[in-house]
Amino acid sequence: MADADLNKLKISRDAKPAQAVSRRRRRTWLIVAFVLAIGAIAATVRIQTAPVTVETAAIATAYPSQSFAVLNATGYVVAQRKAAVASKATGRLEWLGVREGSRVKRGEVLARLENRDVTAAMEQAAANIKLAKANLEQGQSELNEAERNFNRSRDLLAKNFVSQAAHDTALSRLEKAKAAITGYQASIGVAEANYRAAQVGVEQTLIRAPFEGVVLTKNANVGDVITPFSSALGSQAAVVTMADMSTLEVEADVSESNLAKIKTEQPCEIQLDALPDVRFRGRLLRMVPTVDRTKATVMAKIRFEDLDARILPEMSAKVSFLSQEMPESQRSARVVVQPAAVVERDGKNVVFVVKDNRARQTAIDTGGKIGDLVEVRSGPHPGDKVVLRPTDKVHDGTRIAQATK
Repeated sequence: MADADLNKLKISRDAKPAQAVSRRRRRTWLIVAFVLAIGAIAATVRIQTAPVTVETAAIATAYPSQSFAVLNATGYVVAQRKAAVASKATGRLEWLGVREGSRVKRGEVLARLENRDVTAAMEQAAANIKLAKANLEQGQSELNEAERNFNRSRDLLAKNFVSQAAHDTALSRLEKAKAAITGYQASIGVAEANYRAAQVGVEQTLIRAPFEGVVLTKNANVGDVITPFSSALGSQAAVVTMADMSTLEVEADVSESNLAKIKTEQPCEIQLDALPDVRFRGRLLRMVPTVDRTKATVMAKIRFEDLDARILPEMSAKVSFLSQEMPESQRSARVVVQPAAVVERDGKNVVFVVKDNRARQTAIDTGGKIGDLVEVRSGPHPGDKVVLRPTDKVHDGTRIAQATK
């Protein structure tokens, strides 16, 4: 009996105390709660630091004239005075004295055809003039002699020293000498006319500039056969093509439905694709009095008010027809921004400039509207990207992700 009671009093070392289990369970819950708290904090930080997807637009430049444009059109620069310079004569090109870009004056010799045959004919005509003049001098001497004989015969006839027949012979000789003089003078006229014709033949072998301008293209080379109408195989008609650069203008097509918006002498602004940062003043010079029925357009010709050496024929051009003449102070480009990018923060107008994928709050001073844009007096610079319609989530330093279209 005593042994059984003692066995009951024995301590079992394999049994876990309830207090230890409770502590372990509490520690486990604390670890889980800590992990959950860390996860929540990390999620919150991730949400707060995640990039905000926004739309962006670039700060650009614009001209105040856009606010006064009533119609826009496209066209090309052309020269009002342009010529394909050729020769009236037919021959082989012997000399060419110009190339593309050469500036020439009116009457300047551009090229020359082989002209030895016509030059020889001209020299022969010049020699005939000298021969005709020599014959005239000889005839004049004979006339003088005939006049002296006639005067002597007349005096002798008055004294009855010669017969009437002898006097008549002297008179006849005088009249014949006078007639010879007339013939010699006519011969000189014929010789001079032949000489002028030979000069024309030589001149036709010289290809001259019809006006002052610039050579645009060279269509023939030395050795090519030049014909007036290029009818022969392998021959050329025009030697060079040239244009008067002072007559440059823009030809633009205007829809016939918009003709009521424009009129002659209307101020225009011209932009060339080759010179996108420059605007040229123009004026509507005239309208071609016919409609292109295939395009339902009318050609408008706009002259340049201020020519520039960089303007070349066949350049693409955009023309804005303005409702009024722009003053000198408004002809320069202005920095502009879309109005949706400007917001008010802390009582100030600001924009958020995107730099290194972060929004940088930048103060901005705006002016008047230029078309659908707003002028920037101070603040961001052309080329900067700004956030459009920034929400309250966008602050200085916020990470930005640009939305893809």
